Amino acid sequence: MGITKKVTVLAAGLGLVTLSACGSSGGDGSGGSGEGSRTVTLVSHNSWAVSEDVVAAFEKQSGYQLKVLKDGDAGQAVNKAILTKDNPQGDVFFGVDNTLLSRALDNGLFQSYEAKGSDQVLPEYRVDQDKHRVTPVDTGDVCVNYDKAWFEKKKLTPPKTFDDLVKPEYKDLLVVENAATSSPGLGFLLGTAAEYGDEGWEDYWKKLKANGVKVVDGWEQAYNEEFSGSAGGKKAKADRPLVVSYASSPPAEVIYADPRPDTAPTGVAEGTCFRQVEYAGLLSNAENPEGGKALLDFMTGESFQEDMPLNMFVYPVREGAQVPEEFVTFGPQAKEPRTMDPAKIAENRDQWVKSWTSLVLK
Repeated sequence: MGITKKVTVLAAGLGLVTLSACGSSGGDGSGGSGEGSRTVTLVSHNSWAVSEDVVAAFEKQSGYQLKVLKDGDAGQAVNKAILTKDNPQGDVFFGVDNTLLSRALDNGLFQSYEAKGSDQVLPEYRVDQDKHRVTPVDTGDVCVNYDKAWFEKKKLTPPKTFDDLVKPEYKDLLVVENAATSSPGLGFLLGTAAEYGDEGWEDYWKKLKANGVKVVDGWEQAYNEEFSGSAGGKKAKADRPLVVSYASSPPAEVIYADPRPDTAPTGVAEGTCFRQVEYAGLLSNAENPEGGKALLDFMTGESFQEDMPLNMFVYPVREGAQVPEEFVTFGPQAKEPRTMDPAKIAENRDQWVKSWTSLVLK
């Protein structure tokens, strides 16, 4: 879901490197996946990240070596996977979220497989239960983040809701991502549609535009170049104290800071959150389906689920999986996030994005 893209970018902005699985050839000396191959290939967006010891545990447990192919941001990776579905680049695809899920399913991207850990996935994240073409892997909230120091200096209360963002006191303060090119941008658009309905979201965006909202192509530019509260934004002398990002961005600011602050420098406007869920699936025509199944089983397991938060800054979907204290303290999930049925997203997404583009960018 573009929800994980921010981790690598944020770490790079702070001079750090996240752990990620690297490509490897099969233990039988052959490259790539295929019949008899001991390599399983995962295709993902650019922000796949996992601890090396977790990869080693999977390889020891399954007997397969993991090869990871990172293929652009979430939307780009999904579209490319659809175009290559008859001759897929790998065995498993990870990174399609609920905003794009229907596109993948309608185009026959995945074959049916019920991962062994699926019964441990929290019920609210399960979809496609009749065919089991995708496995829920993680979740997170797209929310407006604010720069605490900026608002304290101005003696201005940060916004809490969508309604607040169109008030005069917040004019020229918000930067958002393009809904046509960015996963969090699309998530924020869907959040406004969930809040104001089919008939009201366009009027809301007219007010937001009149109130000086700035639109940029993607999360990296919005968060690290335009948002004054981020480490990257401070270096860039950014001047927008409000940005569409994630509920997990504040703990990332704490964890990657040196020295670590006692409190997060950024906060979340909880009344602006939209919940995203990210899925993985066994690709149609996968050359190594057995290896793919083993990988999906592992991704729902406790060790992988509990490894994700500090690597991809997302929440696990497995019941009982533990999250780091930093998440509990600095980035708790929204209590009442906006949500939308995937079928409604499928029915309206393309037209909403088209209308949004015409309304906001022209």
